[in-house]
Amino acid sequence: MIVYPAIDLRGGRCVRLLEGAFERETVYGDDPVAVARGFAAAGARWLHVVDLDGARAGRPVQADLVAAICAAVRIPVQVGGGLRDGAAVESALAAGAARAVLGTLAVADPERAAAICGAHPGR
Repeated sequence: MIVYPAIDLRGGRCVRLLEGAFERETVYGDDPVAVARGFAAAGARWLHVVDLDGARAGRPVQADLVAAICAAVRIPVQVGGGLRDGAAVESALAAGAARAVLGTLAVADPERAAAICGAHPGR
C-alpha cells in the first residue's frame, strides 16, 4: 500500500473542508511548502496536492504555490484542482507535478479527459 499524504490548498494555506463545505474549513498550516517538506522528511513516497481555489474557480489559482511545493521536495507530487483542459494539465506538469488528477473533467467530458490522458501516459 502507498499512503498519499494530502495537502489541500486554499488561500495559500493548508486546510481541510468539513464534508467539502468551503465555509467549514479548518486551517492546518500557513506554510504549505514546510508541510510538504515535513511529509517528505517523514518518509512519504508521494504527495497529493489539491488547489481547492482552483477546483472552485474551474482553473488553477495557486499554480505558483504548487510549483514551489514540487520544487521543495524530492518525491513525486500529484496535483488536482481546476485542471479542466489540456493547457492547465500542461502547466501543472511543467511546474513539476509528476501526475495530474482530472476529477470534474473526467465526469463532465470523459472523451476530452481521455484525450488529455492519452497525451500524457502514466502522468
